[in-house]
Amino acid sequence: MIGLIGKKIGMTQVFDDDGTVVPVTVIQVEPNVVVGQRTVERDGYDAVVVGAFDAKDKRVTKPVRGQYPEGVAPKRCVREFRGFELECSVGDSLTVNAFENTAFVDVSGITKGKGYQGVMRRHGFAGGRKTHGSKFKRGLGATGMAATPSRIQKGTKMPGRMGGERATVQNLRVLRVDSERNALLVSGAVPGRRDGYVEIRSAVKK
Repeated sequence: MIGLIGKKIGMTQVFDDDGTVVPVTVIQVEPNVVVGQRTVERDGYDAVVVGAFDAKDKRVTKPVRGQYPEGVAPKRCVREFRGFELECSVGDSLTVNAFENTAFVDVSGITKGKGYQGVMRRHGFAGGRKTHGSKFKRGLGATGMAATPSRIQKGTKMPGRMGGERATVQNLRVLRVDSERNALLVSGAVPGRRDGYVEIRSAVKK
């Protein structure tokens, strides 16, 4: 498995080999620096810790700065990838060229927050009749139980905060790897807002 940290820039369109217009999402992948490694002997598993996008000095506390090896600047985004296939050591820089021979990737990120929403938008409820005199249009409906246990069970679909959760979109086709601009162009929608950090992994189902 190959994994890197990127930033969602936005969407555009490119022409395929046969002239077909394909909508793509542009992900900026600045050089990722290996800031740590996990080993079976010490940690019980194998993993590589990478960081991307330098953090401002005034925002880095002394304890956090001490977690980085000498010569590596503190990063704004740090992620851990298990089962890393590329040979690397602490201090090495990984670029977008790591996906040169990868056809499909899985992208994870934090979805857009939509605030407090009702059940029709949050869960897709159909709602009630929208006729004259109807008192049940966009309401939730009955949620209580009978005399026993006389409470709302956990997991009941109700209004609440929507979005702002971690989501993964699988099997996005890689259309172009632009090493000059440090960009990765994938076909499909990537979770999250513009300038949001995402994790790019080689597809596990392809």
